This record gives sequence, C-alpha cells and structure tokens, in this order.
Amino acid sequence: MYFLFFLSFLGAMVNPGHKLWVLKEKKKAKRGNTQLEDPLVVFGWDVMLMILNHLDARSLALSLMVSRSWHGVASNDAVWAKKCEELWAGKAHLPRISQIKGLSKLAAYSLSIMDGKRSRILKEDLWDHSWEFHFKKSAPGYWLNLDPYWKGTRPLMRRYFHPDGSQTADPDDKVWGGHECCYTIVTSLLGDGKIREHYVRISRWPQMSISRKRDWGWKMSNHLYSYSSIPDAADKKGGTGPCFLAV
Repeated sequence: MYFLFFLSFLGAMVNPGHKLWVLKEKKKAKRGNTQLEDPLVVFGWDVMLMILNHLDARSLALSLMVSRSWHGVASNDAVWAKKCEELWAGKAHLPRISQIKGLSKLAAYSLSIMDGKRSRILKEDLWDHSWEFHFKKSAPGYWLNLDPYWKGTRPLMRRYFHPDGSQTADPDDKVWGGHECCYTIVTSLLGDGKIREHYVRISRWPQMSISRKRDWGWKMSNHLYSYSSIPDAADKKGGTGPCFLAV
C-alpha cells in the first residue's frame, strides 16, 4: 500500500511514462514479487522531506492522511513554510489569524485559505485598510468633474474607517468638504446560519454590496460610487482583519 501510494506521488517528478510503470508495479505486487515497504522507513525523514517539498499543496495535504508517521513528516514547518510563501505571493492582504506567533505553517496555510474565501466583511477589515474611492459614471457630473479617477489624474481619492464608527478623508479632498460621516455594517442571517443580506452603509447614502477579489482584496460599491481596499505595504507585519476565523 505504502509503496504504490508513493509511486503515484512521485508521478509528477518522473517521465510521462510513469503511469505505465505504476501499473506494472501493481501487477508485480499482485503476484507477490514486490515487497511493500513504507518509503518513510526506506528513505528516512530527511529524504522524505526533500521529496514532499516538490509536491503541490493538495498532494501534500493528502499525504497527511497516509499514516501517523507520514503526518509527522508531511506537517513539518519546513515544508509548509514554502507553501505559505507561494500562497501569499501577490495577495493584497494577509489574514491576521494566519500570522499569530507560534502557529504552525500548516495551520497558517489552512486558515489563510479559509479566510481568503470569506465574503463577509467585518469592522476590522474596514479599519485595517486604506480605501481608494471613486464615483461611477452614473453619478452627477459635478462630482465626476472633481474626481481624479475621471479626470485621469493621480492620486485617487482615499477614505479611512475608524474603530469609533467614523469615516474620514485626506485634508485636501475637494469632494469630502469636511462633513462628519459614519458607517454601519449590516448582516442578517437565515435560520441555518447562511447570510441572507450583507452590506455596508455610509451615513444615509445608499447601501453598498460587498465582494472579494482574487487577491483577497475587498470591494464595496453601489450605483453611485465604489471603494477598493489598498494592498498592504510589503513591510506591514501581523496581517489584517479579525484575529478569529469568521464565517
């Protein structure tokens, strides 16, 4: 069992004829000509680490279920640290829950995947990011004429959410005008726990729908304007968002 499972895993690292080779080995095993030994016992921990390091994350996760001893080597931080780097590359935001000190790299990878699929925005997500703001084409012409997005100039307008429920803009923002502004996150759930309605509202303006980008960034918009979370700086440590796994 171990031997044939291992042959399948190595298929991605040998020549295209590896499937035929595996089938031949299966026939030998049925005839009793092949000794089925655990590759971990044959090669040892260090060599297995080198081999597992060449697997993709899904195959590596499958190897965790082979046996208790395989789980020990396949869950090693040395292997999953590389997978985390590959997963996080190019992401706008890294979830804070995956950056907790002392967390295993396997747990960090798993929590990152789960948080990256989260479509429910929380107040921590609003606070932790700066947001680019621009009007949509359907907005009144007066606002469009003041918007750098439509004028083709830079930088774009920015908005900032604060823990006290307020929202601010840059001092030289011509659209903002210095008025007070607050925000609200509204979420209603069905009896089975699924989200029925979820939106963010700025003061008395129309509610904004929420969407998640492929790079784990956030977008909020209605028929008048749109907000996009600005990717975190490369040197920002500790991640962003809630420090717990949200649904």
